Amino acid sequence: MDSAESAGGRLGAVLLSPRSGVVALGPHGPWLTTTPDQARQVLTDVSGFDFPGDVTRSGDLSASRGETRSGHLVFPPLQPEAVERGLAVFTTEWEAAISTHDPTVQGEPYDAMLLLRRPVARSTTSAVLPSLDRADRDQVADLVLSWIDALAPVIAARRPPRRWSRARRTERDARLALDDALAAIPHLDGPPQMTATMLAAGIQVPIAAGAWLLAWLASHPSDGVDPVSAVWETLRLTPPTWITARITTREVDLGGQRVPSGAVVLVSPLLLGRLHELVPGDPDGLPGFDPHRWQSGVQRPGAWLPFGAGPHACPGRHLGMALLTHLAAWGLSRTLSLTERVTIDQSRGIAPLPCRFTIADGREPVR
Repeated sequence: MDSAESAGGRLGAVLLSPRSGVVALGPHGPWLTTTPDQARQVLTDVSGFDFPGDVTRSGDLSASRGETRSGHLVFPPLQPEAVERGLAVFTTEWEAAISTHDPTVQGEPYDAMLLLRRPVARSTTSAVLPSLDRADRDQVADLVLSWIDALAPVIAARRPPRRWSRARRTERDARLALDDALAAIPHLDGPPQMTATMLAAGIQVPIAAGAWLLAWLASHPSDGVDPVSAVWETLRLTPPTWITARITTREVDLGGQRVPSGAVVLVSPLLLGRLHELVPGDPDGLPGFDPHRWQSGVQRPGAWLPFGAGPHACPGRHLGMALLTHLAAWGLSRTLSLTERVTIDQSRGIAPLPCRFTIADGREPVR
């Protein structure tokens, strides 16, 4: 597997930044926080740091009914009964996805990013929209996946596509189809756009996280590994949401550094997860996958903020942990092997490209 440390692009630039405090990545920003205290200040101080643009990069905030300065929505965390419901659906759908994998060529590998799509989508939809029957749930889940796919070229573009470009029109049509389906649900809690945003985030991120988890398990010895520790180590090394941004609403002081109003300030869980004060074990071994490090109880897992913090912390964090823990237990009970080298796709967060594996095929893992 390729490591984040060897990656180029924005990811490489962030990881190569000095850990000396707030760092300007350009003459006029953006600014990167490099300490836990700075990161928490940025994520929790809503008077000084605002949430930036919407997921479609269109600048359209017409759906916003939120509690923050910009009007961006604040989502409440999923309750335990929603997490339980979502996990039950994921368990059933994951087993179905595995059992229906029928390769046309003997030994054809599983593709983790494809295999996880429907189980995660249906699980998240069930957790968020409990009133839907199975058919309607599956329809909404598929529409969210279609919107995620249509968003991909918009988000990955170096510059936001023009309003009437093919990419923008395709994204708009997919979003409107999803909005229409959600608007037809009786007693929907909030506007359809709010639910659509929550579903999209709650589906895309766990798919990537689950694929990373399977990739790590397939490329490293798994004897005696605790599933929860494997999840935390995956989220430390390869958090799909590896960077998040805020906009300063006024001049602020970050660790003695004055940052002007209107500046972009970045928080990177991926960078924070490589700070020796947050992670147990040999500091020189922090780039390596070692779930056993979390069984020492020396440091608290999650201190690098993989789910964020403050009002915009991930509302589906408990469901995400439940799904990933179930997936880790499944993977640890089998012998997984990668069939080709895993590289890092930085187009939307970070995702393993590709992540193809076989089960108990006797081959040595690809590293």
